Amino acid sequence: MSAGELLKIGDIAPDFALKDHGKHEIKLSELLGRRVLLSWHPLAWTKVCAEQMKSLEEHYDEFEKLNTFPLGLSVDSVPCKAAWARELGLNRLRLLSDFWPHGLAAQSYDLFRPREGFSERANVVVDEKGHVAFIKVYDIPQLPDVVELLAFLGK
Repeated sequence: MSAGELLKIGDIAPDFALKDHGKHEIKLSELLGRRVLLSWHPLAWTKVCAEQMKSLEEHYDEFEKLNTFPLGLSVDSVPCKAAWARELGLNRLRLLSDFWPHGLAAQSYDLFRPREGFSERANVVVDEKGHVAFIKVYDIPQLPDVVELLAFLGK
């Protein structure tokens, strides 16, 4: 996919290797065989982003039953993500840091906002074979609807 070309349903999801808030590397291509929810949020420590991540944590069992591994992603650093995960009481949800190279994973999904230096608020579902199955970009102040996601995954 070339720069500026929008990601579409059916496209191969761009691979990435990012550290989570526990300093463990997550590589998308190593998650084949299950669906992966990439839940992008602009920045940690903001109200809507916190609600977005807490919603994923609250519904973690439902995602597991639907063979889906939810991940929260933003351009915040690993130490920032670790402190935020503790503050939010996240025990299962993994928060990935797209900090350096700054926003590279978000850029590969055409979800990076260069003027602001952070990603869109978006949900991307990658299917078991590594293809984009769902993509939705939300207004920055809008909380994504987890019920909509679970309904899509339950089809």
